Amino acid sequence: MATGNLASVVVAVDGSEESMNALRWALDNLRLRPDGEFVVLHVQQPPNIAAGLNPAPIPFGGPSGVEVPAFTQAIEAHQRKITQAILEHALQICAEKNVEVKTEVIVGDPKDKICEVTANRNADLLVMGCRAIGPLQRMFLGSVSNYCINHVGCPVVVIKGT
Repeated sequence: MATGNLASVVVAVDGSEESMNALRWALDNLRLRPDGEFVVLHVQQPPNIAAGLNPAPIPFGGPSGVEVPAFTQAIEAHQRKITQAILEHALQICAEKNVEVKTEVIVGDPKDKICEVTANRNADLLVMGCRAIGPLQRMFLGSVSNYCINHVGCPVVVIKGT
């Protein structure tokens, strides 16, 4: 599927091997214009969603908006380490294939942020992996790849897991 007409390809990566396989596929099969760019995108979950840091108010007239700063900082530091490991792995794959890429990290809901970054970059193509989750899990959690297919403004290539 080599093409030399692509100016911008966004490859969404997370901690899954499926997303890294999608990156490998993009690097092996796509050719960009001379001024084109591959963008490796990682969407980091916000700490208040990932760790439940948005506590309910203390009942019976207690103070509201209480947050434990040390806990919040620890969660954020841990998430930065996870993000760093994911990007280092992705960049290692790119280096093995002698392809220079740009990286972008954004915090938010992966479904929305992948679509937003793809649109903001006027991407010609979005490439992403797809975990083989069951129908029950998909019903409750939704599929990021399915959401992006239906909401992004460019073609999407989904590399399925086994």
